[in-house]
Amino acid sequence: QLQLVESGGGLVRPGGSLRLSCAVSGATLDSNTIAWFRQAPGKEREGISCMAKDYGTVYYAHSVEGRFAISKDSAKNTVYLQMDDLQPEDTGVYYCAADPDYYCTAFTTYFGMDYWGKGTQVTLSS
Repeated sequence: QLQLVESGGGLVRPGGSLRLSCAVSGATLDSNTIAWFRQAPGKEREGISCMAKDYGTVYYAHSVEGRFAISKDSAKNTVYLQMDDLQPEDTGVYYCAADPDYYCTAFTTYFGMDYWGKGTQVTLSS
């Protein structure tokens, strides 16, 4: 059974940075498409970044493009989300998800990935 555990969230000031980690166990990272989603209070879940399994092609939502970067360390079976220039609207619970048959082209509209972590809270406060 594939499991994902997010970490790295916290309280940060606007303009600050955080790096989230998503540790994958029970399956090889490279055989799965990995995506990051977030959900702010009172708002719908939002797809923010996706890394395809085959060639590692990455995708970003417009709201985070140029500020966030997804990467992976296959040796550690871990995916990262580097978040820079954080803004109050970036507040929310951040989830990573995995699926061997998911297409990144759908990540902003279709959230039906097979495996999900429990999330890590990111809070922006001045």
